[in-house]
Amino acid sequence: MENDIVTYDHFPGDPFTNHQPDDETKGALDVIHWAYGQYGSDVVYACSFGAEGIVLIDLISKVKPDAEVVFLDTGLHFQETYELIEKVKNRYPELRIHMKKPELTVEEQAEEHGSALWKRQPDQCCYIRKIKPLEDALSGAAAWFSGLRREQSPSRSKTDFVNKDERFKLIKVCPLIHWTWEDVWQYIRLNRLDYNELHDQNYPSVGCIPCTSPSTDESRSGRWKGFNKTECGLHTAGNNNS
Repeated sequence: MENDIVTYDHFPGDPFTNHQPDDETKGALDVIHWAYGQYGSDVVYACSFGAEGIVLIDLISKVKPDAEVVFLDTGLHFQETYELIEKVKNRYPELRIHMKKPELTVEEQAEEHGSALWKRQPDQCCYIRKIKPLEDALSGAAAWFSGLRREQSPSRSKTDFVNKDERFKLIKVCPLIHWTWEDVWQYIRLNRLDYNELHDQNYPSVGCIPCTSPSTDESRSGRWKGFNKTECGLHTAGNNNS
């Protein structure tokens, strides 16, 4: 796994395809070590600060304490999310956490596209407030980390450790693909990690306030209720206004 650098333009496939992880992190630490060995400081973690994000931050900090972390600050997040980010900054003071904002404020977006765009065209809202900002944040990077897990949704069930990312034309590294929801919470409790208090109020997946609802299961069914949508678009290939 230490051969030529794996890039978007030179992608022979997931180098961990035949890797059978038997450690307590289900391969996550191996993959994180590999990523920093391949890309050094040219790998970025785009973190939503959900339960998986907290786990991945803790694991990444063990390998690279001063890792670059990007949070897509849409201006529509819960106060609990911002409070959690402050706790994470205190716990991992070397982490370089960048709060990436969209070009348009919520008010400017309303003036240009009409109020509550998320109610009418959630895909366009996600593009303006999340996808385009992440495109900007990843400019110059070779790879990025994501906390995707295979069991989260059908669209994520084929995720590999190392992926050719058609959305951002980069390598996407997903160390937690084999983790279950129970694994995530066992790690959080064992290591006494801070987490978003909304998880204790039946919010398994926390995003922007208008598009996040409580859910009785562990999936993403509480996101974008009323729409045939469970993804913001960061993890799906698509055109530039979706």
